[in-house]
Amino acid sequence: MRNDGRLSRMLHVLIHLARHDGPMTSETIARMLDTNPVLIRRTMSGLREAGYVRSEKGHGGGWAIATDLNAVTLLDVHRAVGGPRLFAIGVENANPGCQVASVVNEALDSALQEAEQLLIARLRSISLAELARTFDARCGDLVPR
Repeated sequence: MRNDGRLSRMLHVLIHLARHDGPMTSETIARMLDTNPVLIRRTMSGLREAGYVRSEKGHGGGWAIATDLNAVTLLDVHRAVGGPRLFAIGVENANPGCQVASVVNEALDSALQEAEQLLIARLRSISLAELARTFDARCGDLVPR
């Protein structure tokens, strides 16, 4: 099963936008991510609807940051890009009358709910500003502002 990379890809884009002078076109972003500009526009539209980016049409237009990076968390971005369920594994109810299935499903359901709450809390605790600061600390001298 292929991983859904929308969150990591859009976090990548948002940090680039935050460190780029002026808007970036969908075509530029698509080349950077080795994908199609239509997919970029479709995914970025969720970020625009959430108010995290803005788009400008015409010559010199493109996508630009429209929010304070301190105010947006990884969980916010996950939700804005229509991220899938956090876990692809789940329970099977092929035979709901089976007591073995019932015991297994209860244990898995409980563990998955607990893990999901931990992951949600962690994603909520990391802001885009924190990612940008970490990037700056590692590569700040190499990247033009």
